[in-house]
Amino acid sequence: MDKTVFWTDRAWIEINVGNLRHNVDVLREEVPSGCELMAVVKAQAYGHGAVLTATQLNQMGVRAFAVATIEEGIELREGGVSGEILILGYTGVSRALELKEYDLMQTLISHEYAEDLNSQGIAVKTHIKVDTGMHRLGISAGDLSGVRDIFLMENLEVCGMFTHLCCADSRQPEDVRYTKGQIGSFYKLVDDLRNSGVGIPKLHIQSSYGLLNYPGLACDYVRAGIALYGVPSAPEDDCLLKPDLRPVLSLKSRIVLIRSVKKGDSVGYGRSFTASRDTRIAILPVGYGDGFPRSLSDGKGHVLVGRYVVPVAGRICMDQLAVDVTDVEDVSVGDIATLIGAEGYHELSAPSVADSSGSISNELLCRMGARLPVIAK
Repeated sequence: MDKTVFWTDRAWIEINVGNLRHNVDVLREEVPSGCELMAVVKAQAYGHGAVLTATQLNQMGVRAFAVATIEEGIELREGGVSGEILILGYTGVSRALELKEYDLMQTLISHEYAEDLNSQGIAVKTHIKVDTGMHRLGISAGDLSGVRDIFLMENLEVCGMFTHLCCADSRQPEDVRYTKGQIGSFYKLVDDLRNSGVGIPKLHIQSSYGLLNYPGLACDYVRAGIALYGVPSAPEDDCLLKPDLRPVLSLKSRIVLIRSVKKGDSVGYGRSFTASRDTRIAILPVGYGDGFPRSLSDGKGHVLVGRYVVPVAGRICMDQLAVDVTDVEDVSVGDIATLIGAEGYHELSAPSVADSSGSISNELLCRMGARLPVIAK
């Protein structure tokens, strides 16, 4: 029997491969000639399934990927993903041999870290992270000698150099000035290195919002994350570029029980829902353990059942939630409910669901990768 029969008996994520391919094509049109997409597939590709998504992207010609951890990189390699894989976060230097064996590129987060990794005596591919003002990871853009010294370390092959723009999603004048200052600091370091005789490796500055608000930068990669998956981080985000990006992910569940609740009866933990009329309640076997936020309890969240938008009734549990289907016609056990996605004329977009929960699309989506099966459509 087809595994999808089992995977769709409770709750699942659907990936629209056609929309993913469309987004790749659209983003490629926006990057300068000679610049490639580096697909950010950390946190299970923002909940979309890392190996499944990266494999599809490989078939679309994407040859560069970014992850957060060495475990994520190894998972891609063992899943058959080819091309460059850059680890954006920290990896213990004692794992240098794994970095080499799995052909992973490690971000150098400081000069001291580079020295420690070099001292392992194992040839490792690396990218230098440059701190231009976010003050998280990286070597200061003003530390020319420190950066130049890394290029001389015999066991570190510097394949790239990059920075991260901390407020590229904002079009506020003060944030634009700050971002332009970050960009200027990065290119000054590049020029200084070049003038001192250092061969410049591949460069990347822009993540999704860096591309959408600061297009045209002379780089070798654009690190496409949330834009690749077709949604903004927040509904109100307004960018300089407005490409036709399409949502890739839908979250669905089946109705497993419908019960009648009399007027005055309560439902769920804390009795936070009390029926104001005789009510029909549908139970969905999905909850905050699957990444659907508990903060959407008590009518703050909604679900699509057929052509109807119905409210969450009571508190969302770890493994299940209830919705009020009193006004839904012809609803039955086994029907599919959509928690994120479109159904007919209605859509519950990831940005709107995230905004209702007090978060952003990035967090909402990446929290869904733990136990939900992912199906490509």
